[in-house]
Amino acid sequence: MNPDQIALVQHSFAKVLPIADTAATLFYTRLFELDPATRVLFHGDMHTQGRKLMDMLRIVVNGLRRLEDLLPAVQSLGRRHATYNVEAHHYATVGAALIWTLRQGLGESFTPDVETAWATAYNILATTMQAAMLTVVAA
Repeated sequence: MNPDQIALVQHSFAKVLPIADTAATLFYTRLFELDPATRVLFHGDMHTQGRKLMDMLRIVVNGLRRLEDLLPAVQSLGRRHATYNVEAHHYATVGAALIWTLRQGLGESFTPDVETAWATAYNILATTMQAAMLTVVAA
C-alpha cells in the first residue's frame, strides 16, 4: 500500500468508528446474506462478535503504516481462523461484505479511491491470513 492509500483507509475508518456497532451489524447481516453457510462459523453473541470485529479492524487500520510489525499478528489470526473451519473461499465473501458495509456507512465519502485503498488493504490481510491458515491445514 502506498502512503495515500493508507491515509484514505485511516481517515475513512475514523468516520466509521462513531457507528461501529451499526457497521458490525450491517457487516454480519450482509455476510450471512451473501453466504448463509457462514452463519455456523459464529458461536455466541453476535453483538460481542461485532465488537471483536471492529476492535480487530481498528488495530489493523492503525497498524498499516507499520505493516511489517502488523503481519505477525495477522498471520496468527489466520492460523486461528483455520481452527474455526474458515475456508479459503470465505475470504472473498468477507471482503465483499466489508466493502459493501463501508459503502453503506460512508455514503458519498466512499469514493472510488477509498474503495481501491480498502480493497488493497483487505487483499494484503486476506492473502497473509490465507497463507498462515494453510500452514495449519497442512500440519
